[in-house]
Amino acid sequence: MRMTKILAMAALVGLAASAAWAQKTTEEGIAEYRAMLQDGNPAELFEAKGEDLWKKPRGPKNASLEKCDLGKGAGVVKGAFVELPRYFPDTKRVQDLESRLLTCMEALQGFNAAEIANTPFGKGEQAKLEGLVAWISSESRGMKLNVPQSRTEEKTMYEVGKRLFFARAGTHDFACASCHGTDNKRIRLQDLPNLTKPSGAASGFGSWPAYRVSSGELWGMQRRLNDCYRQQRFPYPRFGSDATIALAVYMGVTGKGGESIAPAIKR
Repeated sequence: MRMTKILAMAALVGLAASAAWAQKTTEEGIAEYRAMLQDGNPAELFEAKGEDLWKKPRGPKNASLEKCDLGKGAGVVKGAFVELPRYFPDTKRVQDLESRLLTCMEALQGFNAAEIANTPFGKGEQAKLEGLVAWISSESRGMKLNVPQSRTEEKTMYEVGKRLFFARAGTHDFACASCHGTDNKRIRLQDLPNLTKPSGAASGFGSWPAYRVSSGELWGMQRRLNDCYRQQRFPYPRFGSDATIALAVYMGVTGKGGESIAPAIKR
């Protein structure tokens, strides 16, 4: 009887060790897969296009975006991305990078911002907008996230974003927190960062925009959040809506001090 118990215990220890080994090798395999993806990120092609679009005169006014104020003064790009979303006095709104670029494209170049906002992702000026986002974010790569909270409007957006993050609704009774509110969750080969923690929020928020291998496109944060709403079976939010910007504020503030690696590469 005693020998039987010993053998049973040994078998259990062996199973536990095998499970631990399997888990370790899975994680190592995922790490290797990501390392391979990082070698030659196609987002660099979008960065080059974005820089050209920033400097090239375009639109009905035949003007460039070089006088666009992204929060650090007209034409200043370096360091702007890690301090967005933020409040802008001229629009009296808290804006993220994409909605701010729409403002500049309309004011400086004469484009119709509402028309661009209603254009499907990856089409027409929307595709060019994402190229701009790729380049502008790359100019802050390696810098620390520092989304401001000095104004009442910015603090309000943080609180709204936090409530939206935890709000459950839709046919599946989902919330953003359903996937991103606890540790150690994964979909296929993609870890789901815990966006309620500084490290998770930094790695999640600080890696978008990103090149999506599965679609061969560059996705900005607006498209990423739009797709999250789709997966939750929520109605699609309007491009540049206060809801999506509030969620970005919540993530950015939570991840303060983390490093921006955008534009990154995703599965």
